[in-house]
Amino acid sequence: MTSQRTRRSIPTTIGTFLLASVLLAGCATNESGDTPSSLSGTINGAGSSAQSAAQDVWVTGFQRNNAGVTVNYDPTGSGAGREQFIAGGLDFAGSDSALTAAELEGTFVGCATGSRAIDLPVYLSPLVLIFNIDGVDTLNLDAAAVAGIFSNTITRWNDPALTTLNPGTALPDAEITAVHRSDDSGTTKNFTDYLQQNVPDAWPQAAADAFPYPGEASQGNSGVVNAVGGGLNAIGYADASRAGDLDVAALKVGDAFVPYSAEAAAAVIDASPLAERDNPNDLVINVDRTSSVAGVYPLVLVSYLIACEEYADPERSEIVKAYLTSIADAEGQQAAAVGAGSAPLSAGYSQRVLDAIASIR
Repeated sequence: MTSQRTRRSIPTTIGTFLLASVLLAGCATNESGDTPSSLSGTINGAGSSAQSAAQDVWVTGFQRNNAGVTVNYDPTGSGAGREQFIAGGLDFAGSDSALTAAELEGTFVGCATGSRAIDLPVYLSPLVLIFNIDGVDTLNLDAAAVAGIFSNTITRWNDPALTTLNPGTALPDAEITAVHRSDDSGTTKNFTDYLQQNVPDAWPQAAADAFPYPGEASQGNSGVVNAVGGGLNAIGYADASRAGDLDVAALKVGDAFVPYSAEAAAAVIDASPLAERDNPNDLVINVDRTSSVAGVYPLVLVSYLIACEEYADPERSEIVKAYLTSIADAEGQQAAAVGAGSAPLSAGYSQRVLDAIASIR
């Protein structure tokens, strides 16, 4: 396909850092670190593919500082990660949606008898609408237009609902290829929650890990990115850290169209309340995606690490606590921001998460 789009580029220093981090992480997963510590052993995690780049950075840093520890993380998707953790196959899970009430009432095979699990919000990132439209490199969308595209009620790029939002842009008379996740995904749950909160009439389905409409589907964030990048007049949703050089739509907030940024994502989180949970260390954020405050970007992903309240093996608990602490502290959050493009937790949220991690036994 021939396209006249202008590609976005990652700043050289950040792009180089990210590439180096990913390459180092691939080695660090199976190699000892540089600095000895009192910790020794292997812990295994899996789940959120949105966290993949950040996990590469976190694993690299932690293993460098703990020569006797190996941390493995497999970005299988949020649903698979939660299932494996509940079944006892993992020491921790990454998930873009928190454990449900039903899951919390069940048995966590890998935890101490009677122990439940806790959700720890450690990764904040904008979700973005990536697009590949021949001859178009800027696109404005509101929630109603996005709902129409992904529910298959808006099927062509020159639909009046889209041209009205994009005056002066020559949107083609071409069929829209809307790509969604094929796997159960917390990214999908966050995306559909944005639509359900803002335009419930156009998107009546409750937020869920499974995408509710037919259409082209791909596995994981990387699958959606590849499908859109290699597609014709395509659009999809993905974690911003995985967008690469694909063009990204601006979303309408109030009367303005807001491009994504880490700062705008963090702003909406700070304005959102915590959900009521039985355990005060089970931290779940109710994201307010309807905010019209200037500069807020409402389509944001909150991704969690899930761990046992209490582990059967004290040594394993010690390693998990140390690893999670290295992720939630200021250094770990900043490393992920530089290496994976995430939004660092605010100081207040970081301390709240660190206190919850300290409660793990």
